[in-house]
Amino acid sequence: MREAANIEELRVRARRRLPRAIFDFIDGGARDEVTLRRNRRAFEAVLFNASMMIDASEVVQSTELFGTPMASPVILGPTGLAGLSWPRGEIEVARAAQSANAIYVAPLNSSCTLEEVAQAGSEHLWWQLYVSKNRERTESHIERAQSVGYRAMVLTIDVQLASIRERDVFNGFTIPPRITARNAIDVLRRARWLRSVLLGPRITLANHVDPAGGPSDLLSLAQLTAKEIDSSLTWEQLRWFRERWTGPLILKGIMNQEDARRAVDHGADGIVVSNHGGRQLDGMPASIEVLPSIADAVGSQIEVLLDSGVRRGSDVVKALALGAKAVMVGRPYLYGLAAHGGAGVGRALGIFRDEVAETLGLLGAPDIAQLSRDAIYPPGANVQDAIRT
Repeated sequence: MREAANIEELRVRARRRLPRAIFDFIDGGARDEVTLRRNRRAFEAVLFNASMMIDASEVVQSTELFGTPMASPVILGPTGLAGLSWPRGEIEVARAAQSANAIYVAPLNSSCTLEEVAQAGSEHLWWQLYVSKNRERTESHIERAQSVGYRAMVLTIDVQLASIRERDVFNGFTIPPRITARNAIDVLRRARWLRSVLLGPRITLANHVDPAGGPSDLLSLAQLTAKEIDSSLTWEQLRWFRERWTGPLILKGIMNQEDARRAVDHGADGIVVSNHGGRQLDGMPASIEVLPSIADAVGSQIEVLLDSGVRRGSDVVKALALGAKAVMVGRPYLYGLAAHGGAGVGRALGIFRDEVAETLGLLGAPDIAQLSRDAIYPPGANVQDAIRT
């Protein structure tokens, strides 16, 4: 089989291999999916202002974040339970990131432990933390991540409550997946997934298994972690995390200037402008819409990253021109993982790398360090106005 030409082709291949409920769990968004769709429309509305007669014989897209070198400004963001797509999925992702000189943000809600993922790709790893009511357990996670060398912590702050993704409701999606009368034909048609995942290594939320005893099955742990989401988190409590984590602290879920300034004031080293890929509060603006104002407000004081809606290398370049240092992607590499395992993750990174290089060269900005708002058409354009038209 030839290599996938783009991320959408990886998506199509993933849809063929996965049962519908698993694919929709990855692909879907919250409620009416307004924000999910808006993320793509916003990127499509941003246009380039290309400069001609610029030497593009050598294109440079390498960069560095908090001392971690990156071959391209694309980070593999945290996504829960990659093991539903491929056996030991997070390890496959970590190995692909290591090979591609890319950063992988290992998720807390992983089917593999922090230690196992670190062993697979320790040179390019950050990790992600959800805030739990149980501070003792949270502190244990922080200590574990520091002990095995994770370079930065990404604190996800936009999950005060568990959102409803109605595709999951309609599909009867369960954790762990089950074969029922309703989905039997669909699941049995996906024989490769059935053999390797559903009948393969036992899937659990590995980081939440208590070595001293207690439940270890996926259903019990999923219920436990849902109950432990800390809906009372405030800015004042950020100090507790800052005191315990010695490396860079990045807040994921910032969507306005005020919160960006609060992040700076409370000691964060970076922020991710993110609406959680349209999977939390439906009706939010696209991340790329609010990026310019946030970058203007705090970009000289803190590292600004972006995620949500990135599907093309041209999207990466647009985000950098509008003020981001790098972007995170989630669904694109999960499509690759579901379709081809670790090789598919590597292919997703390769697609982004090639498309970024092509876009930079054709744009007349062969070094990402040269990117500015001048690369966007018309100069000074307001992204929100462009979307409305």
